[in-house]
Amino acid sequence: MKNHFLKKGLFYWAALLLLLSGAAWAAGGMDFSQSPEVSGTREDAVRMPKQQERMALNYVNQPPMIPHSVDGYQINTNTNRCLQCHGVEHYRATGAPRISPTHFIDSEGKVLAGVAPRRYFCLQCHVPQTDASPIVDNTFTPSKGFGQ
Repeated sequence: MKNHFLKKGLFYWAALLLLLSGAAWAAGGMDFSQSPEVSGTREDAVRMPKQQERMALNYVNQPPMIPHSVDGYQINTNTNRCLQCHGVEHYRATGAPRISPTHFIDSEGKVLAGVAPRRYFCLQCHVPQTDASPIVDNTFTPSKGFGQ
């Protein structure tokens, strides 16, 4: 009996130590600005106006790009800043485009009352528009009738 409590206590202390060491590492922070993925473009080379005309889509079912800055937007399991303007309750008052009905269908095809979990994190598919030059050259051309 005593051995069981000792093992249980040791387990909890180890878990707490692991949790605190992970938090300390995260708080210590890593400077991701030096990584090639982030530092590929200079900040002054990218213009992202507060509002701009929506860009034309380039292919069927392309997620629309975001015509405004999303700096400081909070999107986590508790809150989604995008839905404050684009949600079905608010889009009329804000003038923002309404979230697509496809975002209410779960992975099994069931229509939900709220946004489906796989569609909740908007920035997985929707990206802010910018006039930055491509980091990598490509030969992509829009589908016929798109990109105009």
